[in-house]
Amino acid sequence: MAYSHTNSKGVTYYLHSNGKMFFFSKEIKENALDAVPAGYNVVEMKTGMLVLKRNQPAPEPAAENQA
Repeated sequence: MAYSHTNSKGVTYYLHSNGKMFFFSKEIKENALDAVPAGYNVVEMKTGMLVLKRNQPAPEPAAENQA
């Protein structure tokens, strides 16, 4: 089953992949994905368009200066 996400306007989109490029479509096509790839999350733009965005790595704790 293809991964689906409904935006704030009530339109359902399905996640697809073309190699390393990811995109959302209103119809299920042959290259549909079952889940969001690891390291990504779905973000909705102001227009209602859905995009995948890479998760930001957690900042490493600053090393304490030792005297």
